[in-house]
Amino acid sequence: MKNDIILAGVGGQGILSIAAVIGLAAVANDLFLKQSEVHGMSQRGGDVQSHLRLSDKPVSSDLIPFGKAELIISMEPMESLRYLPWLSENGWLVTNSSPFINIPDYPATDDIIAEIKKVKNHLIIDADAIAKQSGSARSGNMVILGAASAYIDMTFESIENAVIKLFGRKGNDIVEANLKALKAGRDAIQV
Repeated sequence: MKNDIILAGVGGQGILSIAAVIGLAAVANDLFLKQSEVHGMSQRGGDVQSHLRLSDKPVSSDLIPFGKAELIISMEPMESLRYLPWLSENGWLVTNSSPFINIPDYPATDDIIAEIKKVKNHLIIDADAIAKQSGSARSGNMVILGAASAYIDMTFESIENAVIKLFGRKGNDIVEANLKALKAGRDAIQV
């Protein structure tokens, strides 16, 4: 078993929470894990990305080579395009369709979506809208993780358990909101 995953988005979208959930699930499954993260300008709205390397064998490096990522999970459509050089030929790109417009010359969303659709294996969902429908507008990151969970070599239950562990200290309402968003994301792709 091996999963090389890149997480992408901008500050404030919950990329590091996605990384924490996947990491907790990996540890619970006795997997080896290496992680690297970059926080763009350390502020809300700056580029954030994380490399996650999961395996049932020891992992040497925390950085994923170009063309070797099995999965890119992106909370922001333009950010998903930035990491395409890392995606393997048979890898999957799972992205939110809702842009986070944080620059004055942000490209037209239709143009970005058209580029994403050129990727052989892509999944585009409106994670923000699904999060709102599930009752927590702030849990779009869990929606996108739920959708991407189909391409991660762990059970959905282990990802749910990691959500419970990560958010447990914040109280049952937060845990339930995040679990509901995670399931809504998984249901949105009808696996």
